[in-house]
Amino acid sequence: MSGEDGTRGGGAAGDVGPEQLALVREAVRKAKAPRAKPRTWRGAALAKELPVARVLVDKGVLHLDRYFDYAVPEELDEVARPGVRVRVRFGAGGRNVREGRREGGSLIDGFLVERVAESDYPGALAALAQVVSPEPVLGPELLGLARAVADRYAGSLADVLQLAVPPRHARAEAAGTGEPPRPPVAPEPGSWARYGRGVEFLRSLAGGGAPRAVWTALPGPEWAEEIARAVQATLASGRGALVVVPAGRPAARVDEALGELLGEGRHALLTADAGQERRYREWLAVRRGAVRAVVGTRAAMFAPVRDLGLVVVWDDGDSGHSDDNAPFPHVREVLELRASRDRCAFLLGSWTCTVEAAQLVESGWAAPIVAGREQVRAAAPLVRTVGDGDLARDEAARAARLPSLAWQVARDGLRDGPVLVQVPRRGYVPRMACARCREPARCRHCAGPLEARDGAGALVCGWCGREEGGWHCPECGGHRLRAQVVGARRTAEELGRAFPAVPVRTSGREQVLDTVPGTPALVVSTPGAEPVAEGGYAAALLLDGWAMLGRPDLRAGEDALRRWIGAAALVRNQGAGGTVVVVAEPTLRPVQALVRWDPVGHAVRELAERAELGFPPVSRMAAVSGTAEAVVDFLAAVELPSDAEVLGPVPLAGPFSGTGAGSAAGTEPARARRAGSPPPGERWERALVRVPPGSGAALAAALKAAQAARMARGVSEGARVRIRMDPPDIG
Repeated sequence: MSGEDGTRGGGAAGDVGPEQLALVREAVRKAKAPRAKPRTWRGAALAKELPVARVLVDKGVLHLDRYFDYAVPEELDEVARPGVRVRVRFGAGGRNVREGRREGGSLIDGFLVERVAESDYPGALAALAQVVSPEPVLGPELLGLARAVADRYAGSLADVLQLAVPPRHARAEAAGTGEPPRPPVAPEPGSWARYGRGVEFLRSLAGGGAPRAVWTALPGPEWAEEIARAVQATLASGRGALVVVPAGRPAARVDEALGELLGEGRHALLTADAGQERRYREWLAVRRGAVRAVVGTRAAMFAPVRDLGLVVVWDDGDSGHSDDNAPFPHVREVLELRASRDRCAFLLGSWTCTVEAAQLVESGWAAPIVAGREQVRAAAPLVRTVGDGDLARDEAARAARLPSLAWQVARDGLRDGPVLVQVPRRGYVPRMACARCREPARCRHCAGPLEARDGAGALVCGWCGREEGGWHCPECGGHRLRAQVVGARRTAEELGRAFPAVPVRTSGREQVLDTVPGTPALVVSTPGAEPVAEGGYAAALLLDGWAMLGRPDLRAGEDALRRWIGAAALVRNQGAGGTVVVVAEPTLRPVQALVRWDPVGHAVRELAERAELGFPPVSRMAAVSGTAEAVVDFLAAVELPSDAEVLGPVPLAGPFSGTGAGSAAGTEPARARRAGSPPPGERWERALVRVPPGSGAALAAALKAAQAARMARGVSEGARVRIRMDPPDIG
């Protein structure tokens, strides 16, 4: 670089010329100024009024499930309002005190719950470090609901609020919201006239009433419009409405129905598929009162709807309504709490009926809304069965994928439209067994089930992912295998060869179809992924029914019936030629309920049996899972109610428990661990704690107190237990 005198590098070591200084100043001027870090306001004056803020810190551990007091600096007085997001210093201890102020500790997020004049804490208070946003997102109604949910499920308030309040998005927060639209006119009854008490239910909503109902919907696509009419009737009374569905596809159908009835901009859609910014913008519009109607998936159960007048849950038996994150709340239970707390209407609707729904009617908490038998027969398809005796006499069923009756129904249906084929499992041939003795084929390393994932014949373990070569049956010594349950892709291949001129579409985990045209086609789908056909399916084949009925679970029959009815409801009615064939033993109760299209009767009988045996939902139950030593220590420490009964502990069954015969110690599965499963390589046990009706709250409080005490003592990771109230699967 040249100096002032034109010489190059003539200065002494360390000298900087004017041109170099100019470049440095220019670089500094263009450099981006560092963002100020949140600070503890050392020496700053405190707010003159209500100088203490009670904060819920974002620590989802039970022994910290309480409010902590912080000082409010004068500079934050205006924005530190109840309900805003804040950042605070946490964990400073009593050692870091300067001039009467606690300092230090790591920065952590939280919610400012309230401002008070004095603190009960006798020591020095740390100051609020930062108000993240002046937008109050946690109102008293949402806070009270979250606390009630945390207490019911033996969880922490911070964990519930993580589910209830979506992550902040600054751009969405800065966008304004308009004024709420005027209430619409009350709707006509429409298809609600098909149900007993249906018209009365709508009139009560429009008149400001708060009816509670369990609604068994007739098969067909009208259910979404019927929900939309109930929402419109509630809005006509000047109140808000909330609809929660199990997945994005039914949410889109209700969203479309609401758009047609109410017009654009009068309701919000809250789903995870919308993206963080759009979802937060819609959520803010609801909280600010600009939108009074909400439809969404599971997290929408906490949506802060103003003047809530109606809560609706559709298909409460779907697993999508049960959250996999602590404290594992269920949509149905949360909306029951909201209906009781807000004194609003409640509507539980489905094509079928769960045992919990039957209990709501049995207890008198809700009234039934059902159609007469003539209406049911007119709307439902014809259901035919193929049992074990029929299969034994059917020569075609021995050599082919489908029995003769199913082939004939599929061939006749393809003349008029699409045919739905429901297969219980995805893939090619998910489960294999010995062809001689029918013993399930299992991996020699971990005892997992062997699968044929493609047409090459290679066997792969479904748990550890290892390939198996030279398999032989340990029971009879046989070397030949047969398919226990044929997967969706294999079924599609076989049907494609049988009907070469007909297109074959598949819908499952890899690709879920929303709709299919009404032209002739074979649609092979796994349960829950069935697309809607234009004009309805001409026929449906429900294959391998024993695979769903044979699950070792208390809800196996109920779930099988729900999945069958969910598929059969997409078929045209019997008058239009709609036919359903179910391959299952016709004498079984769920099959008979499908043939008669009587899900309510099935649920009532299931409820009576569970009442005799003391099973949920008649009783409240909690599952305590962990290592054998941890479960025993926890049960010894907890002070259970006097009427509690402990069942177990027993080894926790499942592909990740490592309890199968012949499992190798330390073997880790090749696929992702499911929610609620033990860590790879660990062997867990589970104990069930059962209490009679009325003691559920005491059980949850006892389990929560014992868990909080253990965590406060700092138990090791291996000694921790997982608690789940009202587990959906109890074996």
